[in-house]
Amino acid sequence: MMCQYYLAIDIGASSGRHMIGYINEGKLKLEEIYRFDNEIIQKNDHLCWDIEKLFKEVINGLRKCAEVGKVPTFMGIDTWAVDFVLLDKDDQMLGDAVCYRDDRTIGMDALVYQQIPLPELYSRTGIQKLPFNTIYQLMAVKTKAPNQLKQAKHLLMIPEYFNFLLTGEKMAEYTNATSTQLVNAYTRDWDFELIRKLGYPSEIFGELVAPGTVVGSFTEGIQEVVGFNCKVLLPATHDTASAVVAVPSNNEDTLYLSSGTWSLMGVERLTADCSPESMTYNFTNEGGYNGCYRYLKNMMGLWMIQSVKKELGDVYSFSQLCEMAEGEEIASIVDCQDTRFLAPLSMICAIQNDCEEKEMQIPRTPGELARVIYNSLAVCYAKTVMEIEEITGKNYPAIYIIGGGANADYLNMLTAQQTGKDVYVGPVEATAIGNIVVQMMATGKFGHLKEARTCIYESFEIKYYEGAN
Repeated sequence: MMCQYYLAIDIGASSGRHMIGYINEGKLKLEEIYRFDNEIIQKNDHLCWDIEKLFKEVINGLRKCAEVGKVPTFMGIDTWAVDFVLLDKDDQMLGDAVCYRDDRTIGMDALVYQQIPLPELYSRTGIQKLPFNTIYQLMAVKTKAPNQLKQAKHLLMIPEYFNFLLTGEKMAEYTNATSTQLVNAYTRDWDFELIRKLGYPSEIFGELVAPGTVVGSFTEGIQEVVGFNCKVLLPATHDTASAVVAVPSNNEDTLYLSSGTWSLMGVERLTADCSPESMTYNFTNEGGYNGCYRYLKNMMGLWMIQSVKKELGDVYSFSQLCEMAEGEEIASIVDCQDTRFLAPLSMICAIQNDCEEKEMQIPRTPGELARVIYNSLAVCYAKTVMEIEEITGKNYPAIYIIGGGANADYLNMLTAQQTGKDVYVGPVEATAIGNIVVQMMATGKFGHLKEARTCIYESFEIKYYEGAN
């Protein structure tokens, strides 16, 4: 019987990949077909995504599938959240695809709160305040480039824009939409009353659809370029939502940590918690697969070590930095949530200055810098676990770490030590796997999520680190 291939195009903040998935002898197999870099560029005085280059890479990877003889029947795209493009009446982009790390949102929160105070905003959306959320980015557009908003006919999140270029169809996917801070946590639809209060044109927000929805097939032009046709399905297009689908556990009392450029720790819940206590702890209720809520906290994550690695000239691998960190004794800790680490000119200087201000030992060597970052992340994870348990009133015995950060053995060990929880690690390519299994569930390969998660557990290596409890 001919093998049916599913393609996940997973584009993160630093790289993208085309991953083919298929079932063989009851196991889920994953194969990387194509990989490419993604870098923030300076354009028109803003930090932007090179959206044209990224779409070319999407096409290059599709061509590669044809070249190697593994043509997918279905495919889905996921990316990071909150960023978007605006299209005019002719479906042309208005302005650039500005990156969430750009400083255009400075002061925009105050303008938003003039129309709706933060407590009311949180009680409606349940979304964690992050200065770069779409709600604040749109206020920056309204304030600094009002003509763009006046001319806009459609707002598409990044994966939705790529889907449009492939199929000619525009669809707004639910999980990614919740990251905008413009979706009502109870109706699970755009909060149009809120949108009108803020002066954003309501017609640019398309009808929300669930993961598993078919977008369409390739246009004739795309078919000619890549050499085949394919149905485009919506995974959970927010990469973290896809990653959480791939958590290899069917235990309802499971903590997950999606570890990558950002660290996102939380639990799956059936109802949203938009309480003042939840807001104080800065937790978010993002949309998840099959109507659940991803109740989590977004933390700075491996962005800090990625930045230091790059600043050091990329002469050390991540595994080398882990090994060097393990051999150091410096005990300094920084607050990984501090916005000073969001986009500093020098991450090394930002860490050193923070330690100096707090009268802690200043890290000087690559090993010391790495140890401070990893220790700080583990301490942040432990604090977050305590907050989740306090809010939910539950004890969670284990943490499942998924994503690229699962390769950081030293950090995984520290996480088990600091949290006292048993730590299970893997799969590394959780986002691509989650993307693929949503496609498989939509097309009948799996009957439900529990079946898919059991298959993931049996198909990929899961490491174990014993906790102190």
